[in-house]
Order: sequence, then C-alpha cells, then structure tokens
Amino acid sequence: MAHIRIFKHYVHFPFIILGLLESLAFMAAIFVALPTRLLISDIEYTFHFLELLPSAIAYAYTLLICMNAMGVYQSKLKEGKTGMAVRTLVAFAIGSMIFPIFYYISGDIFGVIWRSVLVIATVYALLFLVIVRVLFYGLVGEEIFKRKVMVLGAGKRANGMLLDLKNPEDWKGFELLGFFPFSDEEVVVPQQNVIQTYATLKEYALTHGVDEIVIALDDRRKKLPLEELMECKLEGISIVQEYLFIERETRRVSLEIISPGWFIFSDGFQVSSLRSVFKRMFDVIASFLLLMVAWPFILLTILAIKLEDGWGAPVLYKQVRVGLNGQPFDVMKFRSMRTDAEKAGQAIWATQNDSRITRVGNVIRKYRIDELPQLFNVFRGDMAFVGPRPERPVFVEKLAKNIPYYNERHRVKPGITGWAQLCFAYADNEEDSKEKLRYDLYYIKNNSLLLDILILLQTVEVVLFKKGAH
Repeated sequence: MAHIRIFKHYVHFPFIILGLLESLAFMAAIFVALPTRLLISDIEYTFHFLELLPSAIAYAYTLLICMNAMGVYQSKLKEGKTGMAVRTLVAFAIGSMIFPIFYYISGDIFGVIWRSVLVIATVYALLFLVIVRVLFYGLVGEEIFKRKVMVLGAGKRANGMLLDLKNPEDWKGFELLGFFPFSDEEVVVPQQNVIQTYATLKEYALTHGVDEIVIALDDRRKKLPLEELMECKLEGISIVQEYLFIERETRRVSLEIISPGWFIFSDGFQVSSLRSVFKRMFDVIASFLLLMVAWPFILLTILAIKLEDGWGAPVLYKQVRVGLNGQPFDVMKFRSMRTDAEKAGQAIWATQNDSRITRVGNVIRKYRIDELPQLFNVFRGDMAFVGPRPERPVFVEKLAKNIPYYNERHRVKPGITGWAQLCFAYADNEEDSKEKLRYDLYYIKNNSLLLDILILLQTVEVVLFKKGAH
C-alpha cells in the first residue's frame, strides 16, 4: 500500500516510514551529543539517558514539523535532490532557532540541554539524516511500496483515467500493468497500454501478481465478471472504482467521471457542529499567531506603498468576492496594482508580468504579503484561514456556467490559503480554474483539522519559495 488514509487525507506511505526513521535518528542525535560534549571538554557529569528522552522527542518532532513545512516530504517536489537538500537545510536552520526558544520557555520539563549540546546535536542530526536517506533510497527505495495495478476496461472512461494521471508524480504509488479490455467495449486507450492476452481476468491477475483491479467501464449496466472479481477479491486483490483510485493517487477529484451520485454516496462532505467549533477556533488562533509574527511586515508594506504612490494613495484595496453559500463579502488586500488598474470598470484576470502591478506590489505578491489584511476577514468570520480562494462574482458567474460543480466550492468558507494553492499554480484562465476546482473538491470532501494543519505548515514553503505567486 503506497498511500494510507489518516483522518480522511491520503498520505504517501513511504514518507511515513521515512519520517519515523528520521525521528529516531534525530532522537539519537541528542543522546550522542551530550556525551560528545562532555568528552570534548573533559567534563564529569552524571546523567541517565532516560532523562534526555523528553528533550530528544521534542527536538526530533520540531525538526520533522519544520521539514514538513518546507515540503521535504512532498512527493511532488520538482527541484530534485538539490531542491530537497536546500529545503532540508532551511528546515534545520528554522528548527535550530525554534527549539531553543521552546526549550527555555518550557523550563525544566525537558531536562538539561546546553546550547553547545544543541549545536553538536544538529551536526549529528544532519549526518544521521544523510545516512538514513542513503540507506532508505539505496537499499529499500520506494519501489518496494508500489502496488501492481490493472484496469478493467479500455474505453473512454479508462482513457480519461489515463489522462488524469498526467503528472509523473501521480505514478509514485503504483505500477500500471495495463488496461484489460472488457466484452465488446470500444477500445480508446492507446494500444501500447492495452493488455494483450488470451487469459481470463482472474488468470491474468493471479499470474502477474496484481495487487489491485480498478473498474473503469463506460457502461456499468453491462454484466460484470462478478465471479472472477469475487475470486480475485478473496485472493486478497483490492477492487476499487476509478474515481476513488484517482482521488487517492493524485489527491484531487476527477471532474469528468464524478456525478451527483458521487456526492450523495461519497464518504466525505461531513459537517458537524463540533467540527465547525474546532474549525473556527483553529482559524482565530492561526490568524492571531500569524498577525503577531507579521505585524512588522504590515507596517513596512504600508510605508512602502505610501513612499511609492504618495501619502494620499490608498493602502488597502477592497473587492467584492463570493463567500460561504454564495454570499458576497468585501475582501481586504494590500493594494498591489495601480489605482487605475480597472479604470474601464471591467474585471480583468491578473496575469504573469501584469503591467498594472506596482514595484511594491510585485514584491508583496511574490511573498503573499498582500494577503495579510485578510486576517481581519477571518476575525470577522467572512473567511477561514484554510479553504478555497474566494473569486469575484463576475468570474464565478462565468465559470459556473462552463465548469460542472463549480458552485460546490462555496459550501465552505473561502480561505487565505488552501489545498489548491499548495498543489497548483496561480489560476489566470478558465482551464486553470477547472484544475484548481479538482483540488478544492478534494479539500471539501476530505476536510479535517489535520488537513488544515498540514496546509498551514506547507504554506510556509509557498511563502519562502514563492510557489505559485503572480
């Protein structure tokens, strides 16, 4: 199994194993660092390793959280080994600054860890990290976690499924053996992907060690090979529908194959009063903490806008957006465009290298500083901290006509950051908005406090690496 579901969110299983191994390595770094420090300075100090355990756990998971925030464990990292190394070093730098603050605030709870011990522990942690990764990827690798998958069907739905798996990172969890033609169904899938065999479905599956069969038939009314599928199931082979397979592997929803029945019978889209209370608490606490960190940038941004455009120029920009249940509200942002950006009164998509963006606006957009005033929208209750990005009514009206289920994204409060913003670049046209909707529906279907926390952590990566900014 390459993915497991934790609180309704699919997590890449090899990264869970890797994270656990690395947490043990980071804990070991603390256990080794203190004796090393005593040995270097020839200091006699009696201690028990059990006394270091709380400090070791706190240190290990501080680094793991920072690494997750930097996107080190993302399967969709495109910068390769160099990018992963840079992000890892940044995570260590941040973790090494955060842990001492947390440690000294907590008093004696975590035992005695001197600053010199922490420096040595960080060196050991980096060394152990390299060793763990070399052994993991060299001896074990991710291939051992991949499932062998075959698809029952080779028609339009099967071909649509193949098109949905368009990104190389979508294939990390499985090896596709091919598409097994069914009955007299028209073959649309490219011939090189069609399984050419005289064996039955059951014979082929058992002979080739298939772990999972995906059902992707154009006409569900045709008689399925139930007996063969049942025998495969009893042999331990998993049987899944293609929309569940796509959601699990890509962590987005396939708009082409879902239907109203999918919404009705899905195990997601759960709403409860308790969940709403926890969500609101999370929004307020996260917004308050970000405001405490970001207030110097807010003051600098106000000053920079005034210096560039004059003391009489407006700093904030209010714009009507569509919120929960389609209700309009005024979103607040720092003004990043000229005051005459829409002098004709017509809404215009923001584009790459937009000439309307000011010099200050170019900087604050790259680092998402222009979004900071939306914290006050969160405090007012117009927005959540995490959710789909709010769109303008004129764009919503157009997109809802052309994109199926577009209005379903308004079932939850819009957010400052969200799953679509992490997984997809800035949307400046209809096709991009359609792609972002796939991620928005995944979030709405599987939303949980854990997913919100993961999105919040990985938003740090978006800000530092200017991911998806226009």
